[in-house]
Amino acid sequence: MSTSLTIPKLQMSSTEGTLAEWLVADGSTVEEGQAIYSLETDKSVQEIEAPASGKLVQKQAAGETYPVGTEIGEIV
Repeated sequence: MSTSLTIPKLQMSSTEGTLAEWLVADGSTVEEGQAIYSLETDKSVQEIEAPASGKLVQKQAAGETYPVGTEIGEIV
C-alpha cells in the first residue's frame, strides 16, 4: 500500500506551491509526522509532515512550482 504526497492547499486562495526543498533523501525511510519537504506559497514557507511511515519515493524536483493537487511523491 502507498500514500500519495500532493501539493496541499495551505490558504483559501492557493492555486499552486513551490516545492522548495526535500528534507529527506529519495528512498529513505520516514516516520509519520516527520517533516519531509518544505513548501513555499506566496504568503509563507511551511514544512510538510509525512502522513504515514514507510519509504519516500520522490516524483518531482525541488525548486519547481506545481498546481495544488499535483502528486510530488509517495510513501510506500
